[in-house]
Amino acid sequence: MNKNHLWHPFTQMKDYNNSDPLIIERGEGIKLYDVQGRAYYDGFSSVWLNVHGHNVPELNQAITEQLGRVAHSTLLGMANIPAIELAEKLVAITPAGLNKVFYSDSGATGVEIAIKMAFQYWHNQGIGSKTKFITMNQAYHGDTIGAVSVGAIPLYHDVFRPMLFPSHVIPYPYAYRHEGGETKALEATLAALHHLLETRADEIAALIVEPIVQGASGIIVMPHGCLRQMAAMCRKYDVLLIADEVATGFGRTGAMFACDLEDVSPDLMVIGKGLTGGYLPVAATLASDVVYEAFYADYHEQKTFFHGHSYTGNPLGCAVALASLKLFEERNMVEGVRTKAAFVEHKLAALKDRPHVGEIRQKGLMIGIELVRDKASREPYDWAEQIGVRTSLRARELSMLTRPLGNVIVFIPPLVSSEAELEAMIDILAESIISVTEGGSIA
Repeated sequence: MNKNHLWHPFTQMKDYNNSDPLIIERGEGIKLYDVQGRAYYDGFSSVWLNVHGHNVPELNQAITEQLGRVAHSTLLGMANIPAIELAEKLVAITPAGLNKVFYSDSGATGVEIAIKMAFQYWHNQGIGSKTKFITMNQAYHGDTIGAVSVGAIPLYHDVFRPMLFPSHVIPYPYAYRHEGGETKALEATLAALHHLLETRADEIAALIVEPIVQGASGIIVMPHGCLRQMAAMCRKYDVLLIADEVATGFGRTGAMFACDLEDVSPDLMVIGKGLTGGYLPVAATLASDVVYEAFYADYHEQKTFFHGHSYTGNPLGCAVALASLKLFEERNMVEGVRTKAAFVEHKLAALKDRPHVGEIRQKGLMIGIELVRDKASREPYDWAEQIGVRTSLRARELSMLTRPLGNVIVFIPPLVSSEAELEAMIDILAESIISVTEGGSIA
């Protein structure tokens, strides 16, 4: 039935249908179980979104209790209690100044909203020239047309290029792949942004950035101070800053939000993934009062933001998000991530000297391990060799699930993982990498 009828996202179905498909039946803690009863560590948090593990009693109860009241009611001209309470909570925990919450159902749609808000913000003020966006090389912001237009990963985006609006692209500071290392990578990024703003700020509506960690490009970590300096330049040149915190938000980087690491308050922030603890599809775009007020007018002025989805502000999703945030507080989870991150860094250190481990990049519990053919020259493996896929399949054989990003092995465990569980997963990672790249065993 799976092979006959289901079309999987980001999956070449010919390859998939020639394989032995994994079909999950249930989850418990940080493990998932397939239909044969085999258990697997969830080593990538079910695509980076699981926080508290699977089948969490407190989260299950929040949904069940809300289900006994109402499963859904629209936010178009109405409201519901969980959506209101969650909005207040999100305003309290996000960077200062983000006081308005607009709900959606995925990170991509949240980005689409931010792009449209930024565009219309200038339009509503009678500034028709500011219609362009700045993005960063290898950026990924989702798969809707607007989100793809500010994306810059050729593999994912080139086929759709005729459908997209053009964006300015500046380099993301990828120190490992820059001949001048971290210092020169940072300088190149800031110089490119400065030049663009100096010469074309009058046509630029916003800069969109994955703060501190660029995810789908291979878990690339910004040099310290980069985000803060980019934000300052946007302020100076009157360009909005959109922070895409879909992957980095909710404790993943060792702060509640990555922007907190450099005390940056963007004009618009997109959140999703971990918002509901990995339970239900809820995302949000938060806006500053300045942005919101550009839309606040009499109806005849035609400044209304005409955007919305059927399930916007779904009460079940908002209720479980509130329960998730309560667990964050009760369990002091953000501080726990920092402690666990130090533990993971120490355990992964043994891999640094392996001949095909080029770099281990980490911020909190977001980890990417870049595999290379030659360590000295940093020569990458050819795409056709599928080194990341093969390593991830080996990890699956050893009872851990992850999904690679090209030659980068991703390790993004649920935040609730214990040190013993983290150690077990790291052992599987190491065994998988050594087995595939060296043809041997860690033993």
